[in-house]
Amino acid sequence: MPPKVLVFVTIPAQAQFYREAILAKHPDFSVVTVANVDKAAEEIHDTDILMSFGAPLRHRDVFSRARRLKWVNTLGTGLDGIMDSATLDKAVIVTSTRGIHGVPMSEMALMLMLALARDFPRVVHQQDSATYRRWTPSLLDGKTVGIVGVGLIAETLAPRCQALGMRVIGISRTRRPVAGFDHIHDRSELVAAAQASDFLVLLIPLDADTEKIIDARVIAAMQPTAYLINLARGGVLDEAALMAALQEGRVAGAALDAFQNEPLPPDSPWWRAPRTIVTPHIAGTYDRYAEDAFRQFDGNLAHFLAGRPDLMINREQ
Repeated sequence: MPPKVLVFVTIPAQAQFYREAILAKHPDFSVVTVANVDKAAEEIHDTDILMSFGAPLRHRDVFSRARRLKWVNTLGTGLDGIMDSATLDKAVIVTSTRGIHGVPMSEMALMLMLALARDFPRVVHQQDSATYRRWTPSLLDGKTVGIVGVGLIAETLAPRCQALGMRVIGISRTRRPVAGFDHIHDRSELVAAAQASDFLVLLIPLDADTEKIIDARVIAAMQPTAYLINLARGGVLDEAALMAALQEGRVAGAALDAFQNEPLPPDSPWWRAPRTIVTPHIAGTYDRYAEDAFRQFDGNLAHFLAGRPDLMINREQ
């Protein structure tokens, strides 16, 4: 029996692309697209291959319903919601999408640092109210950026920051020399690194060791002129501690692309948080994302169908 592929993606154009791309090469496949986790839970019982981001699966026990599941291909680098699921069969192959997020997330980080330093939200609000009032913005040149999580994305971001005249420090599980960084701290030095940073950028994956790694102690160490940017997962940040610091003026501002609970509900206090930019988890996506992600999936699919899972790239187990 040809395999059933379940594509769980919330952006309709991307879901349609994956469906058409799979059927173009494998017209005998059954390809089902869904846009929410409840529909994914309904369809997974007879699914052979699941394509999905991990984060939307975190708050629903989807895998307990899977009877034929053989392979999960996460469309992002993050594996939370998949590898940490108590009901995912250990025999299921898990692969991730890596190596395509460095450029878009670096551009997002730079955009947010510039927007915070120059108070760009103020530009938009003044334009909305037809107000012409000048102020003095800050520069990135000469500032220190601390990047929490030194992986492929950070390795792309760091030299771009240096090109703008910034000093770049990294916070990593292991201290090692990395091109583009002026210094690497290990995680035991996180508080000191936060204190030394004008911008603290979070790129660290969410797992048992990193949940709320940016806690009240780390936030308290930040300078009152410093900014925090979260492009990772909401779970790596103590959101209550950051909100208190923003309300009390103990940090200059924040830009948050990821939250503990997504999508962010209309009554969330983060929509009204002082000196905060909120974006809808778009740091890693871009106009060619589906094409680039599918290229990795398609290569792995060929090995999967040939019975050679040992040749599949980005395999987790």
